[in-house]
Amino acid sequence: MSEENKVTEQAKKSVKKAEAGKLQKILKWFADLPQKIAKPFKNMWYELKKVTWPSKNKLIAYSVIVLVFMLFMGIVIGLLDMGASALVKLLVA
Repeated sequence: MSEENKVTEQAKKSVKKAEAGKLQKILKWFADLPQKIAKPFKNMWYELKKVTWPSKNKLIAYSVIVLVFMLFMGIVIGLLDMGASALVKLLVA
């Protein structure tokens, strides 16, 4: 009987140790959570420091180029749409 008691006591102790280990892991995860959240933002900040930002004049020039290109493409797509509509009307009528 005493051997059975020793085995069951050892089993209980190992279960308690396992539960304590799980609890410690959970507590450590919560303790490390703020650092895990902050790390991507810190990395992003360091990467943004490496960026060469355009000057004000270049930024305005690039913006104008983009707007002109968008206007041009809008006209091209509009003309293609009107042409396709006229073609469909000719085929249907």
